[in-house]
Amino acid sequence: MTETDNIVVETAEKIFADLADAQTINADKSGSWKAPLWQALSESGLPLSWVSDEFGGSGASLAEGFGVLNAAGRAGLAVPLAETMLAGWLLAQGKLASPEGAMTVAPAHPKDRITLAADGTLTGRARGVPFAQDAQHIAVLAQGANGVSIALVDASACRIDKGLGVGNDASDVVSLDKVKPLQIAAAPQGYGAATLLLMGSVARSLQIAGALETLLEISVRYANDRVAFEKPISKFQAVQHNLAKLAGETSAALAAATSAADAISNAESFDDAIFLEAAAAKIRCAEAAEKGAAIAHQVHGAIGFTSEHILHRYSLRALAWRDDFGNESHWAVELGRMVAGRGADDLWPLVASR
Repeated sequence: MTETDNIVVETAEKIFADLADAQTINADKSGSWKAPLWQALSESGLPLSWVSDEFGGSGASLAEGFGVLNAAGRAGLAVPLAETMLAGWLLAQGKLASPEGAMTVAPAHPKDRITLAADGTLTGRARGVPFAQDAQHIAVLAQGANGVSIALVDASACRIDKGLGVGNDASDVVSLDKVKPLQIAAAPQGYGAATLLLMGSVARSLQIAGALETLLEISVRYANDRVAFEKPISKFQAVQHNLAKLAGETSAALAAATSAADAISNAESFDDAIFLEAAAAKIRCAEAAEKGAAIAHQVHGAIGFTSEHILHRYSLRALAWRDDFGNESHWAVELGRMVAGRGADDLWPLVASR
């Protein structure tokens, strides 16, 4: 990571530390913390990190943006920063300007499709769209007779059925019925539904890895402070074993996620090598989220399940992020199909090159 990357991530971390403190948010039942946090993020240009100055963004590199997403995971961030970054990135692929305010992307589920009709309107239904109820605009990837298009849609023109995910963040159903987009453009050659899912999967993998880092930190601190039978529970072999397993899962998730992010940052297109990296990262990070969350709560015992404790802010979001943009089962099947179609001998050069 370059010095510039560090500056961008450090800026994000400072904002998260000042305005997204987990204890403060837990105590604030009114949600008054959201507006100051979003204002600070917007003023810093972080939501449109992946959008060039030409199209209304801050022009950060892919690597810088990925670093911000990992930091957002460490903070257990509960505002649509990642979603707005992804929306801005998608619009930029079509050379469309990004508006101000929160955005999200659709579709976010592998089996959902939004179609572009001959009259230029959009129709379709997208499930599990993160933070749709909080977004002013939605960046849409649509299938039409002439190929794939990228469109910007006013969220108020869509029907949004509100829902909550495992992490208690908005996970909504967005329905479009002959919605006229505000802007629309043809997607670049080679971009399709899988491209958005892969990019979203890497974003979620980085967030999961970040959340696991914080789960490990919280669990180690608690084990050192919690005394049982006149000594810290971190001295017990069973607890040490669990913490070592949690550290291993965290390291594995971070390695897989950062490898996929580096591959995308240095690639010219979403080729088979990127598919291999992104799919493997989502599978491994989802597995780590399940195992890591269980271990962290086991170390904390009953106190970790209470709503007053901050542990669930990270564990539940890590579990929720497994399902966004295709869960591990989806990507395992797709990866298996790729291997079956290409053969191990053809795939080995892709693996070796990474």
